[in-house]
Amino acid sequence: MILFHKWNGEMIKVILLIDCSSEFDRKLLRGIMRYSRDNGPWLFYRVPSNLKWKQNREDWVVEWAGKWQADAVIGRCDEDKVGLLSSLNIPIVLQNNRSRSDVYSNLTGDYKGTGRMAAEYFHRKLYTSYAFFGVRKVIWSEERKEGFVDAVSSYNSTCAVFDVNPDVNASREDVIEWLKSLPKPTALFCCDDAHALFITETCGICGIRIPEDISVLGVDNDDLLCSISDPPISSVELDVENGGYMTCKFLHQRIVSGSNMPFDVVIRPLGINERQSSSFHHISDTMIMDMVRYIDENYFRDISVKDIFSLVPLSRRSLEMKFKKIMGTTVYQYLISVRIEHLAYLLTTTDRPLADLAFEVGFNDSNNISRIFKNCKGCTPVEYRRKNCVI
Repeated sequence: MILFHKWNGEMIKVILLIDCSSEFDRKLLRGIMRYSRDNGPWLFYRVPSNLKWKQNREDWVVEWAGKWQADAVIGRCDEDKVGLLSSLNIPIVLQNNRSRSDVYSNLTGDYKGTGRMAAEYFHRKLYTSYAFFGVRKVIWSEERKEGFVDAVSSYNSTCAVFDVNPDVNASREDVIEWLKSLPKPTALFCCDDAHALFITETCGICGIRIPEDISVLGVDNDDLLCSISDPPISSVELDVENGGYMTCKFLHQRIVSGSNMPFDVVIRPLGINERQSSSFHHISDTMIMDMVRYIDENYFRDISVKDIFSLVPLSRRSLEMKFKKIMGTTVYQYLISVRIEHLAYLLTTTDRPLADLAFEVGFNDSNNISRIFKNCKGCTPVEYRRKNCVI
């Protein structure tokens, strides 16, 4: 139990049905702790899910909430047992698994938006073959798949899908057969980092090259899971910590007002942390591939268009025409777009000054960064950060 002080009112007691086993849970708890430090005193009682209970876990929570006089509950609950909490008559915020609740508050996500972001990322890398690996009847996987497949369809492409049953280990042999059947190269989006790690392990077992044959992208940006993989896994970063913060903010309002009115906290995708598992473009022309790879690996350095053209023994005019035909943009604009995408990611995942971030991604002259950023993103860096950060 953790105690916080300095709140002008009675202590707020919250039961947490949250494990610490995943990076998602730890980020969520950091957001919860951050709000409670600023608006305490709050008292938390964390109920782990992996203990052996003498009685039904949810029955125990209901009994303890009454004895402890809890003010709220945050966390996960088995779908078939969630009704047990209704007798508490206090605000309850549950993470979605099978569906969103109409009775309790939802800690949910822009799952479709995450899928669209993944598809757009691969589309920029010129992929024409796509695949999705996920879990059946789990809302965050199903909606990520839906967003991904819909975006892929808009590119006049199709998406191969392999869904495993929840709470059942996927058959490695079946997945190997499916992976081998995919055209090469394929852009593969996984519903989360754990499933992405399963894919990279499986590819290693059956000799499929990553990212040359299959480019892999996960969700959650769990640094441990992503780093265990060989090669390390690229992943969509989610605004989880702010999700925990906003959950407490809305709970605080309900508790003070005495209201049980449900609310939704929607965790948004912030951007993609690219690692080696997706550091590949579907480009058959080796000269253009060398240029693109050089830009992707050196965008943060003081490189010029002249440096990039010097890599290939071909006239600049011929290279410009070839690059524009394949990539749909000029070499200069591609270099700028890569820098801007990295800058946009840093704007939403850090609170560091714009000038420092601009220098970090390769812009030596920060005076023009707002104009360049607005040309690419339709708004200034300050507006982008404000719009994409909830606090």
